[in-house]
Amino acid sequence: MASLALPTRAHEAYRYADLAALEPLWPVAVEEIHVAAGESGALAITANAEAAEARDIVIMLEEGASFDLRVLNAGQAYGRIAVTATLGKGASFHFGAAQLGGGVQTLEIVTEVRHMAPDAVSRQVVRSVLGGHATGTYLGKVHVARGAIGTDGEQSIRAMLLERTATANARPELEIYADDVKCAHGCAVGELDPMGLFYLQSRGLPPSEAKKLMLHAFIAEAFVGAPEGEALTEAALAALEGLL
Repeated sequence: MASLALPTRAHEAYRYADLAALEPLWPVAVEEIHVAAGESGALAITANAEAAEARDIVIMLEEGASFDLRVLNAGQAYGRIAVTATLGKGASFHFGAAQLGGGVQTLEIVTEVRHMAPDAVSRQVVRSVLGGHATGTYLGKVHVARGAIGTDGEQSIRAMLLERTATANARPELEIYADDVKCAHGCAVGELDPMGLFYLQSRGLPPSEAKKLMLHAFIAEAFVGAPEGEALTEAALAALEGLL
């Protein structure tokens, strides 16, 4: 079936994908989550397997519903997490993710958040730490439909390159068809602040510990307020040890 054909790089959502690694996993089964009106839910995903892994998650939030999704994408081969969230009136969606890769890993997070009714709120926080020849990608769209007044959508995307041979791709996107909305996105790719490292070392921390402390604070931003934030942060720090 044509609908099950492996996508190509001409498909925007797969522009930076490792198609050779994705092929054995294709088609990726869709995981559906439905949150009824006024209800709330949460999910934490830790993707750190040795084998390639891909997930496609579709979330539907009815009026006044809320959902908290946190992701650690640190697979040792290829890791892809795709999320589509559709928000009803007054719904709330929080997405926090950290990607950690080294060697020749390819890690991807692809999101589309659809504000289909008034007064819904979405927050996306993605932090990537990349070393070696790893590639980390975030492709994310916030879509605001006609009539979805009062929408509040935000994307905060930052990547830290431990070595200049690593690659970070980021494309936060806003698609707005309504007036009276508040939407913003911020994106930055860089290296650890040398002045910050110098300050910590001047206070007696060895260089390796100073670096680790700064990266810990950077990654933890993705898991602030998560029901399983402590466990996710510990798993992220274990993955980080392999990069330093």
